[in-house]
Amino acid sequence: MSVTLDSDDSVVVLAHEQFPGRAKTAVGVLRYADYDVAAVLDRAHAGERVVDHVPDVDDAPIVESMDAALGMDPDALVIGISPIGGAFDESWRPDVQTAIDAGCDVISGLHYFLADDPEFADSAAESGADLIDVRRPPADLGVSEGQAGQVDADVVLTVGTDCNTGKMTTTLELVAAARERGIDAGFVPTGQTGIMIAGWGIPVDRTIADFAAGAVERMILDAAADHDVLFVEGQGTIVHPAYSGVTCSLLHGAMPDALVVTHSAGREAIHGYESVALPPVETYVDLYESLAAPVAPTRVIAGALDTRAFEADDAAREAVTAYGDAIDAPATDPIRFGAETILDELP
Repeated sequence: MSVTLDSDDSVVVLAHEQFPGRAKTAVGVLRYADYDVAAVLDRAHAGERVVDHVPDVDDAPIVESMDAALGMDPDALVIGISPIGGAFDESWRPDVQTAIDAGCDVISGLHYFLADDPEFADSAAESGADLIDVRRPPADLGVSEGQAGQVDADVVLTVGTDCNTGKMTTTLELVAAARERGIDAGFVPTGQTGIMIAGWGIPVDRTIADFAAGAVERMILDAAADHDVLFVEGQGTIVHPAYSGVTCSLLHGAMPDALVVTHSAGREAIHGYESVALPPVETYVDLYESLAAPVAPTRVIAGALDTRAFEADDAAREAVTAYGDAIDAPATDPIRFGAETILDELP
C-alpha cells in the first residue's frame, strides 16, 4: 500500500475525544511524518494546542470540527484513531464528509474501508478527493518461501510484551539514531500508522493468514536491496488473545537476526483485555527466541521501556535498569534517553 501525499502537503488529523493517550496514530503522525499538520480535531480539547498535551512535537491548534479547519487550506484529513477492531465511529462522518466535499483526500487506517462506503465514494467521485485506505493489502500476496533469512541486510524486529508498548516508536527512533551514526538503515512499516509515516508498506493485520508471513517476507526482500540494516515495525504480542497471529507471522516472515523487546512500565494486563494478566517480563526472552528457533534462530539483544508512568527521570532510569535486569539485556527508553544503548548491540 502506498500513500500518495507529498511531504509539503498540509493535513488535519482527526482524534476526537482520544487525544493524545488513545490516539496512537495521531501522535505517530505528529512525531514522525513529514506532513505539515495544520490542526488536530478533538471536540474534548478544542481551543487548546497540541504542545499542551505532547510537548516534543511540532505545535498545531486543536479545533472542534473539519469546518473549523478548512480555513487553514488543508490537503487531506488523516483518521488518527484506530480503535480495537478498526471500526468507523459514525460521529466522525460529518467531519469526513466535510473534508471530501472540500476536495481533501482522506487517509484512513481503519479496517472499515472508506472507499467502500457508498456515501463517501459518491462524494469523492464528485469532488475529486482520493480515499486512501492504508489497511487494504495488495491483491497478489502469496505464502512465505523462507527467503528473508538470506538477505545481506541485518534485520532487527521489535516485539512486545503487549500491544501499545512502543514498537513502532522504538523502530523509528532506531532508524533515526542509526542514520545519525552513518548506518544505511531502512524502516519496514507493517501497520497503518507506520505506512502513513513511511508512505509504503503492507498492513500485516489485514492480510489473509496464509499470506501474512509472505507479506512480511516481500517487504524484507524489497527493502534489503537498498539498505544495510532493516528495522521492522512489530505488531501485537505473542501472548495476546486476539492478535498473537500477526506477531507470529512477523517473527517467522522476517526471520530477524535480532529482537528488541518493548514494554510499558506498570502494565500488568493485556491492553483492552484486562482479565488477561501479562506474564512476567523475564519470560518473554525465551518465549520469542524459542518460537523463532525452528524457522530461523534469533536472539533478544536489548529492551525498550516506555516510562511515561514516571514523572521524574531518576525513577524512569531505575525502571529501565530493572527492566534490563529482568530480560538480561541492555535497555533504554528511546524517547526519554535515546536509542544508542540498543544500537550498540546491533549484530
